Amino acid sequence: MSFQKVESQSDATQVRLPKGPHFRYSESAIDSCSDPVSNNPMLKSRNFWKTILPLSVLLLAVGLSFAAKGKKDGPLKVLIVAGGCCHDYGMQTKLLKAGIEERLNAEVTVEYNPDTTTEAKFKIYESDDWAKAYDVVIHDECSANVTEPGYVNRILKAHKDGTPAVNLHCAMHSYRWGEFKSPVKLGADNAGWYEMIGLQSTGHGPKTPIDLKFESVKHPTTVGMEDWTTIDEELYNNLQIFEGTTALAVGHQVQSPKKKKGKKADPNAKPNKAEAVVIWANEYGPNKTKIFSTSLGHFNDTVSDTRYLELVTRGLLWVTDNINEDGSAVEGLGK
Repeated sequence: MSFQKVESQSDATQVRLPKGPHFRYSESAIDSCSDPVSNNPMLKSRNFWKTILPLSVLLLAVGLSFAAKGKKDGPLKVLIVAGGCCHDYGMQTKLLKAGIEERLNAEVTVEYNPDTTTEAKFKIYESDDWAKAYDVVIHDECSANVTEPGYVNRILKAHKDGTPAVNLHCAMHSYRWGEFKSPVKLGADNAGWYEMIGLQSTGHGPKTPIDLKFESVKHPTTVGMEDWTTIDEELYNNLQIFEGTTALAVGHQVQSPKKKKGKKADPNAKPNKAEAVVIWANEYGPNKTKIFSTSLGHFNDTVSDTRYLELVTRGLLWVTDNINEDGSAVEGLGK
């Protein structure tokens, strides 16, 4: 299958470690309790300190970075933001919370807005540090007509700063404005949400089963999972897939021929066979924040499916660096 690829506007930064000299203290200096720095010309060398100090700072930063990744000890603090048009979010938030906490040592907090319009907004997003108390955020909102750039940018800043996300279903069709039915340009004011998600989708097909085929790429979120056919679901299209996004599963759906408005359907027209990436992963922003997404999840029966809940759970583990290569949780988080 072929998709339009959009090249990234930033190049990866490569860090090269300087090769510092080996050194040792002289026994005479130690035995005489004299100052090893003043007695060792290498240690007195200005070039030596120019080399060793930056290296020490770099190694300390790397060590702190590795320590920050992966909680190792639970509970994992998960925030679900859900509400808006067209879905039973009241029930689906309960299914997600129960399914996650059944599988992980996690505390799941739900920010639910019962507003059933495409203009649903969430109080938690009014704060600049809205994600501070959480390890990961699940975006499960359906807010297509929330178009204030300031509001959306405040959401995105948390993810740019390093808070990972798992995006579900209608999150792909939220926060869109301008010519969103045409490919957005990277960096445009209406492109931010799509850049975080990793692809741009503009619509979906009918509510009919989707044949799910996992890609051959080895990824801990999908390793060992078998293809399956969903119940009635919506296949979200892929207008463009951004550079760096990894497709993990493709959906295939048979769709009835479209009929022209005001005219009868052509009885001889053949069904259309549509396909689109439905599960994927990417990194976002200067901190390369991990993002995991699936466009599946319209009906409650899909959300309650053990395979779906396992997929979401693995997504949470992957974006927080708490997953083993076989898809299991690291020690302290699994149940």
